[in-house]
Amino acid sequence: MKFKRSERLIDMTHYLLERPHQLVPLTFFSERYGSAKSSISEDLTIVKETFEGRGVGTVQTVPGAAGGVKYVPKVNSQEAKAMIEELCIHLESSDRLLPGGYLYMTDLLGNPQLMKSVGKLLASAFAEKDIDVIMTVATKGIPIANAIASYLNVPVVIVRRDSRVTEGSTVSINYVSGSSKRIQSMVLSKRSLKEGSKVLVVDDFMKAGGTINGMKNLLEEFSATLSGIGVLVESNSMDGRLVDDYVSLLKLSDVNEKDKQISLTEGNYFQSNLTFLP
Repeated sequence: MKFKRSERLIDMTHYLLERPHQLVPLTFFSERYGSAKSSISEDLTIVKETFEGRGVGTVQTVPGAAGGVKYVPKVNSQEAKAMIEELCIHLESSDRLLPGGYLYMTDLLGNPQLMKSVGKLLASAFAEKDIDVIMTVATKGIPIANAIASYLNVPVVIVRRDSRVTEGSTVSINYVSGSSKRIQSMVLSKRSLKEGSKVLVVDDFMKAGGTINGMKNLLEEFSATLSGIGVLVESNSMDGRLVDDYVSLLKLSDVNEKDKQISLTEGNYFQSNLTFLP
């Protein structure tokens, strides 16, 4: 079946958007649409320019016999600032303040549009990293990890606080909670993570970083490599911080529990040597 150019462009765009970071040979598109590779290359140029112009991402070309093209989701700086400002507005409501300086975020973690924004922002931050899997701790980190995974096209592994029979054999470690200084445990199924995997660690809220540090230690049990750390909100307190190399979207800069006032600012997202779309 011969496709019109408009049909090719629509189908090609949809195909790439559904498969971020997946290398697609030009011969695949050529055979799919019954078109010459030169025509496919021209179509991909149009898609690339449109993606970059609209802040969708970019289309990268990999040369050679085993090469092809892949869609890499990215944001431009203006879009990133707008997304982060929107998140600040949602989180600065006084009724979100919880004892201990934590924020109530469950409703936002269940908001698919906001999670898409969070996922795209953090996926864009780690777009050039070599990542095989995303790791988070149940339960609040799961929506964030899944959102990022949809843009990086990698699986998610979930660390739990206790072992479950449905997980099979597990690896368990003890770690020190950064804020309470209590000994806690976390477990991960042996089948969840392959030895030598490159892992992006994700969390919803980081105070002292004890949970993230625990996940880093857990990676050693699987001979896995840490590729990066992504955080939705970090606390302003740096006293006793156990993690120092991470990307955060928001910073909880001030909390007045007496007056129930919350102040959030940009995290270190724009200081993380990111490459934005033009």
